[in-house]
Amino acid sequence: MRIVYLGTSDFAVTVLERLAASDHRPRLVVTRPNRPRGRGRRLAPPPVAEAARTLGIEVAQPEKVNAPEARELIDAARPDVVVICAFGALIAEPLLSAHALLNVHPSLLPRWRGAAPIERAIEAGDEVTGVSIMRPILKMDAGPVCLAREEAIRPDDDFSTLSRRLADLGGELLAEALDRRPEFVEQPEEGVTVAPKVDAADRRLDPVRHGAVELERRIRALTPHVGAWVELPGPERIGVRRAWAISGDGAADPAGGQPGTLAAAPNGRLLLACAPGVLELGEVQPAGGRPMPAADWLRGRGAELVRVAGSTASDPFRRLER
Repeated sequence: MRIVYLGTSDFAVTVLERLAASDHRPRLVVTRPNRPRGRGRRLAPPPVAEAARTLGIEVAQPEKVNAPEARELIDAARPDVVVICAFGALIAEPLLSAHALLNVHPSLLPRWRGAAPIERAIEAGDEVTGVSIMRPILKMDAGPVCLAREEAIRPDDDFSTLSRRLADLGGELLAEALDRRPEFVEQPEEGVTVAPKVDAADRRLDPVRHGAVELERRIRALTPHVGAWVELPGPERIGVRRAWAISGDGAADPAGGQPGTLAAAPNGRLLLACAPGVLELGEVQPAGGRPMPAADWLRGRGAELVRVAGSTASDPFRRLER
C-alpha cells in the first residue's frame, strides 16, 4: 500500500515511527516549512521532517499544503491512502476529495473536536480520553470514525505524559486501521464538544475568577509545551509548571483567604489563594530563567510575600482529590 504522511509535531513523530516500522511505510512525508524555534529563535525544521530524514523517507515542506504545487507532489506519489496526524493546517478542497484520507485524532470523537483536544480534556477534568481514526471532511473533525480506543487520564498526567501515551495508541490504531480496513461509522450528533486552540489568555492563571482545582488542571494541561503563569506584585510574572490544590486546618489560607494572594508557608511552601481553595506551587519558572522548586525561588523572595498567619504545624496541608 502506498502511503503519504502529513504531520508536523512530536506527537506525529511517534505515529510516523510506528507506521514506518509496519507494512505501511510511507513513501513521502509532507510537513510544514522550517520555522524559528527555541530560545534563540533560529530557523529549524519541524520534528517530523527530522524524523523522516532519519528514517530515510522523502520529505516535502510546501508553504501551503492546499496549493497546486503541493497537491502535485502528493499526486506524484500515487498514494492509496493519505494519512494526517497533527499536521497543523486544515485540508481543503480539492485535496480533501482527491485521495482516501485517514486522520489520527487524540480524543474520543465527537468529544473534543478541534486543535487542542489533549489540553482541553485535562483542563475539563475528564477521566478518560482516547484516539479516533476518522475520515476528514470539510467540517473540522466531524467525519466518520472507523476505530477508537480509550486511554485513562491519570490524576498526575500533564500534557507531556498523556500525549506520549496517546501517540503510542494512535500509531497502534492507525496500523490496525490500514491492516483491517474497518467500516466507518458516522459520529453521533449528541456529545459534541469543541477544543479551541490554546491562546495567550489561557496561559494566565486568574485565582480571583477560578478555583484551585481548576487552575491545577490548567497548569497540567499546558505543561511543558505552552506553560502557564501567574502575576506577581508589580509588572512581574512567574511561570508555574507544577502545582496542587490543597486544603488544611485554616492555616492554608494566605492573607485571610483573599483570592490572588501569594504567600510563603512553613517548610518553604508557596501558596496561592484562589476562589475557592488554595493552590500550592511546586515548581516555578522566573521570567528568563529555568524551572526550579518553589522553595528555591522563595529563598530569594520570601521576605516580599505575605506569610501565612497562625501556621504552627509542621505540615498542616494535604492534597485535594482532583
